[in-house]
Parts: sequence; structure tokens; C-alpha cells
Amino acid sequence: MPASFLMRRRRLLAAGLIAGALSPAHALIPRHLPSQRSAALPPGMQLDQTQSRIVRLWMAKIIQSQFKQANPRWQQRDCAGLVRFAVAESLRSHDAAWRRANGLLQEKLPPDPQLSMQQAALRHQWRLADGRQSSWVGALELVQENTVFAGRDWRRAQLADLFLYDQGDAQHLMVWMDGYLAYHTGSNTGSGNQARAKDDGLRSVPLRKLLSWQDTRWRPAPDNPNFAGVYRLQFLSAT
Repeated sequence: MPASFLMRRRRLLAAGLIAGALSPAHALIPRHLPSQRSAALPPGMQLDQTQSRIVRLWMAKIIQSQFKQANPRWQQRDCAGLVRFAVAESLRSHDAAWRRANGLLQEKLPPDPQLSMQQAALRHQWRLADGRQSSWVGALELVQENTVFAGRDWRRAQLADLFLYDQGDAQHLMVWMDGYLAYHTGSNTGSGNQARAKDDGLRSVPLRKLLSWQDTRWRPAPDNPNFAGVYRLQFLSAT
């Protein structure tokens, strides 16, 4: 297949991503995504194990806090936007002014990860398919260009790793929160018992419930062809 066609196809997919709420929809045979496409990070950019552990804790805390009150600075409300926001807010200093602004002044929080200037700059540096860097990236390029494949067994997931689902015409991300997953439906409205009085599209689901989900396309199981697997942000070290 010509490379130009593949590039056009990927661009169309990236432009047409939807968040994919957990509801029945027409499922196509998935395209199994490459295990790893991202280029190696420059020397000194990858976080060490201690930094990675702290950033994972911060990502989980940032996402958890959105369930209490969504931050108005989180403006791009979809599944990839949730990941980008959590990364951007984790790879920064968290002084008293930031904690106050985010309603976290009285909460027990992780220490700052003590990042270099290069590492902190990763908060707005996502690799695109054409090799450029951007502050915005869609779900497909986020995974293909900025993560490493950790396997198709959910037991390999570490805090803040990503579960990727390929539903044929759309890709969807969930964030592993150690026992449950957080995700965004791509909509500020909801229905059924998942909807909240003031619905912002943010959801969580226990792993045990997802493993037995009626719509089997969303089960994070190796025998589910729509579950692409567990992916780890490239700048994080395995801990």
C-alpha cells in the first residue's frame, strides 16, 4: 500500500477521532496498531524511576480532582485531552498558588518530581506523525508516537498507563488508576445511570465491572480484538 495513502488515512483518522462513550455502536475489524513507533527521546529527557513514580502519582491526583470539580483550564474535553491535561499539570511546579487555585491547598499531595528544564518542557511537547512537536496531539498519534507498548494483559499496567481501544473508525483512551479506569466520553452530556446532575463527560469504571461489561468491545482482555493493549508514556520509566 503506498506510503502516501497510509499517511492520508492516518491523518483522516486523527482528525476524525471521537471519544467513544461506552454504548453500543457499529464495530469494525480493528487495525492493530504498531507496538512502538515513537522515536527515542533525546538523552536526559526520560524521567528516572523516582521521578516517574512521583509523576504517576500526580497524574492520578490531577485526574481524581477533576471528578470533584473540573478545572476550567482543561478546555479540550475528550479522552486524549484528559491525558494531555494530566501530563501538563503533573510536569510543573506545584506551589501554594497553584494548589490554592486547584482547590488542593489542604490535601496531602506528592512532592514535586524535581525535573530538569528539558524534562519539564515535555508537558507541552508531543510528537506528531510527521516528526514535528506540538502542544496538541490526538489519541492515535498520542499512542503511536509518544508511548511504548506494555502488553495486552491489564496486569502489566502501572498507575497512569493508558488502555487503548480501537473501534475501527475511532480510537479511545482510558487511564489506569490502580483498580479502576478514568476516561472522558468526548461529550458534556450523558444519559442513564452514568450521567451526573452536572455532567462534564468524565467517567470512571472499576476494572472488575469493565472485565464483564455487556458490550464486549470494551473489555480489556487479550481475546478482545478491539483492545489494542496497555501503553506507557514514553518519558516515564517502568517502576
